[in-house]
Amino acid sequence: MQLDDPRRDANLLAFAPDRKNLMSPKVLIATTHCWFPTARLGMALARAGFSVEAVCPPTHPIQLTSVLQRAHGYRGLLPVRSFRRAIEAARPDLIVSGDDLATHHLYQIHDETGGKGEASSFIHDLIERSLGRPENFEIIRERDAFMSMAKQEGIRVPETKPICNMDQLREWVSDYGFPTVLKASHTSGGAGVRIVETVDSAEREYRSLQAPPLLARALKRAVIDGDRTLLYPSLRRTRHAVQAQAMVAGREATTAVACWRGNVLGCLSFEVVHKRDRFGPATVLQLIDNPEMVASSVKMARRLGLSGLHGFDFMLEHESDDAYLIEINPRATQVGHLALGEGRDLPAALYACISGRALEPSPRVTDKSTIALFPHEWIRNPGSAFLRTAYHDVPWSEPALVRACVRSAGKMRSTVEEDWTDSLATESESVDDNYAASRK
Repeated sequence: MQLDDPRRDANLLAFAPDRKNLMSPKVLIATTHCWFPTARLGMALARAGFSVEAVCPPTHPIQLTSVLQRAHGYRGLLPVRSFRRAIEAARPDLIVSGDDLATHHLYQIHDETGGKGEASSFIHDLIERSLGRPENFEIIRERDAFMSMAKQEGIRVPETKPICNMDQLREWVSDYGFPTVLKASHTSGGAGVRIVETVDSAEREYRSLQAPPLLARALKRAVIDGDRTLLYPSLRRTRHAVQAQAMVAGREATTAVACWRGNVLGCLSFEVVHKRDRFGPATVLQLIDNPEMVASSVKMARRLGLSGLHGFDFMLEHESDDAYLIEINPRATQVGHLALGEGRDLPAALYACISGRALEPSPRVTDKSTIALFPHEWIRNPGSAFLRTAYHDVPWSEPALVRACVRSAGKMRSTVEEDWTDSLATESESVDDNYAASRK
């Protein structure tokens, strides 16, 4: 499918706040979780030509990379204030969200800053230009509204409905049977998804998904993991909205896109080969060319007026191979850093759009179509054959980052860690010249 030309819009650069050096537009990565893929995204954005800053927790692995120009502190008890201060200090050309909660904070800031002085106006406009048309923010936030819009666009979707009480839940399972899927709003990474097969399990999981985070769990995450994101909703006793979705028997797949004002500039489509666990992130992916997935993503990006990096999740039905759209990820996904050839380098597409320069994608990182994501597949199974047969996506150019990932897998045997440490010493000395040059 022919994607849009980012240079077609003559007003792309009109929003730049105060850019003295058009060669290095500034991107602010906004993230609330210490996720390794966000660090990889920062590396890819820097490789594309961006100057990279981040608002993130103090222990975020992006701070171990050589590409980060400046880190701004994220405070879980004052999330919106810390995001706003970071935007005011960085004055970036673009904000890229690294997780769903970060996107939610940015939506909140946008709601609060309309028409309230020069600084607020700048932030308000920047969020619109970074994420898309604001009238659709609420649709993106609410799964059932998003699925309804996709259905209007003629996209294949499973039936989805908000569930507000037990009576509605029982009515749903009476109509659609089992298994069925329950999803909590404002969650990500599979944390708010349950597949249920009995009335008792449906009622139990519904209550669990609705409930605010336990204070003990929030305190543990804050003290041990340095992650304070659960403290605020736990103290506020914030309850989640829950949706039910009809089950599609099939294989999971995903499309990541770079967009500008509703136009898709580049995309990557994968079928999931392995996951960390039933609801966790993918660990092995197969690059695919699926026209229906791409067409659905292009339609929704245009309808929603999306900008920046986003992802769409699908189920490929077993018998027909039909692609059912099941979810939008209003943020960068864990594959967004991969450079896999023409039309498949999302950071390069965004850079060309923001800078007004010709699109120059990075060299393709591999000719293999199967990707083993580091460290997830190694953590899932240290003896996985995919670590040898697939492209193992290890960031050898950032040894401190690799070491941190190895250390974080504390359950692994010490011999495995020693093997990786030895490999790191060898590989980090022989980083590909082209890659090294692109970071200068």
